[in-house]
Amino acid sequence: MPRPRAAAVLLLAVLLAAATACSRPGSSGGSPAAGDGPSVTVAGSDYLGGAPVHLAQERGLWAAEHVRVKPEAFSTGRDALNAVLGGQAQLGVVGDLPAVTAALTGRDLRIVADLSRFSDWRLLTRADHGITGFDRLRGRRIGLPQGTNVEYAVARMLASAGLTAADVQVVNLAPNQIPAALARGDIDAGATFPSFYDATRTALGDRYAELRFTGYTARTLLVAGPAATDPATTAVLRALLRAQAELTADPAAARRAVLAQSDGALQSAYVEAFQPAYEYRPTLSAELLQQLQDEAGWAKAAQGLPGPADRAALLARLHPGPLAAADPGAVAAL
Repeated sequence: MPRPRAAAVLLLAVLLAAATACSRPGSSGGSPAAGDGPSVTVAGSDYLGGAPVHLAQERGLWAAEHVRVKPEAFSTGRDALNAVLGGQAQLGVVGDLPAVTAALTGRDLRIVADLSRFSDWRLLTRADHGITGFDRLRGRRIGLPQGTNVEYAVARMLASAGLTAADVQVVNLAPNQIPAALARGDIDAGATFPSFYDATRTALGDRYAELRFTGYTARTLLVAGPAATDPATTAVLRALLRAQAELTADPAAARRAVLAQSDGALQSAYVEAFQPAYEYRPTLSAELLQQLQDEAGWAKAAQGLPGPADRAALLARLHPGPLAAADPGAVAAL
């Protein structure tokens, strides 16, 4: 979601994983995909939201668009975003919340596409903790990776029961620390990336319990940093559109390609179970803009972040030119 194979890959993506193990430095390995055009480094993570990046890499789709792409994998989308902001990558595959946070703090960032959407969230807990609904979370210890989309997902879970973060004890943990923390009893519930749901089930055995939540659609964004050029970004988007078409035409083959490219960072059972839950198609829409506005308002209230959260300010962060050049129909009226 070529990277250092020793560190394994976090799908360029999720995503995010979002973003997904204890912080590991960005990794690369091998040479950029063949092509005679500009070189572009794309930072991301091993979650399924960025599956088209893995697919484009696996099938050599960059060369047809005359661009040389070097994917770099990070533990979370937040870390991938930092690589873009720090100049180590021109483009990043990140979650919506990290992008909003960067916008509110005045960082030089442009959102060029909403690559995919996911809403199958789980709050993980133990049967012996008696958490049978979100309204039972008051006063409980909740582990989560702060600064990622998971934090906003938990905020929406709490809000569904009339609660806020002030009503619980938030424990900041890396995504891969949630299973063991639950097993030890360090936390009462945890939220993490979907790639760690099975690990939690294994760690807890018969004690495993979960609350499902579909009240928040996480978006995987392609963002551009100061060094990104519109022609190179357009070429990357064209390759991703080709990858998305191949993913739609043959999902099983696409899942095999994603697994091969992840080099062990993603497990077959996870990809088989969760990739169908993602909606893949690069877009820029009014729905995305409204969600960014909602999240910005939450981030200002919950985290005390500066910067304007109004529609005009966030609209200025959208950069539709490259996507419109790659697929004019993908950019809706904003």
